[in-house]
Amino acid sequence: MGILGSVKGPQRRYTIRLFSLMAMYLASLIIAERYLDRAEPVTGMLAYILALMPALPVIAIFWAFGRLLVETTDEYQRLLLIRQTLVATALSMATATGWGFLENYDLVPHIPAFYWAVLWFFGLGVGALINRLTLGDSGSCA
Repeated sequence: MGILGSVKGPQRRYTIRLFSLMAMYLASLIIAERYLDRAEPVTGMLAYILALMPALPVIAIFWAFGRLLVETTDEYQRLLLIRQTLVATALSMATATGWGFLENYDLVPHIPAFYWAVLWFFGLGVGALINRLTLGDSGSCA
């Protein structure tokens, strides 16, 4: 069996999308780092394009998760995914808001904004754990 094993249907498509997007993210990050993080960095419009390249696959991961929600036909599995999404969103937005106010008053250091997406992805795992603890099932996405 391959890396996906017995994963089928929407979960399989999501996993393929996720792996593909992560590969694109890593490739674009390496390119951006190579040309922007050096003594003589690229400037102008090309610098903006290179800096935004790693953001596009990350943004597409949100789309891929949305597709998983749409393509999941089992209502119970969709409920689990939606609960995960709500936990991830609440965790990341509440933390970003609190941190933003602390940062505004110079009580904590600045955190680059892209880390809030990383926290959202972590929140999906927290959501799966909450599903497991409250419903006894974390679904097929955890």
